Amino acid sequence: MAEIHRLVPGEHALFVGMLDVFGASFRDAQTYGAQRPGAAYVERLLGNPAFLGLVAIEGSKVVGALAAYELPKFERERSEFYIYDLAVCEGHRRRGIATALIEEVRAVARERSAWVVFVQADFGDEPAIALYSRLGRREDVLHFDIPVA
Repeated sequence: MAEIHRLVPGEHALFVGMLDVFGASFRDAQTYGAQRPGAAYVERLLGNPAFLGLVAIEGSKVVGALAAYELPKFERERSEFYIYDLAVCEGHRRRGIATALIEEVRAVARERSAWVVFVQADFGDEPAIALYSRLGRREDVLHFDIPVA
């Protein structure tokens, strides 16, 4: 089984491994590889308590990754965690790695007294929908990207 590891400042190589997993798994090398952040940015990100980067490691290879954000709420003194990206390398799927990554987010959320962890799935991504349906309650919502320019 893969070891689940929380990224901390100074772990730039593991952060790059996380980006590699996302780029390969999502077949989107352009987004995850073309303009990678510099070392100073990565250090700030990994030092930001609102960001949670997790990697699944087998041997010395990153085979799974998860990026999440803690969102402080305004209506109550609580927060929620949003899983932004989750991926497992093709040859390592269906072995519990994605579930282990999500369980680690849940553990961090409990440590920080968050009230929920949420994630989105694309229509047609049946493996992701099946995984999330086993772990939580489905809500059908609409998502809108609003450009800033």
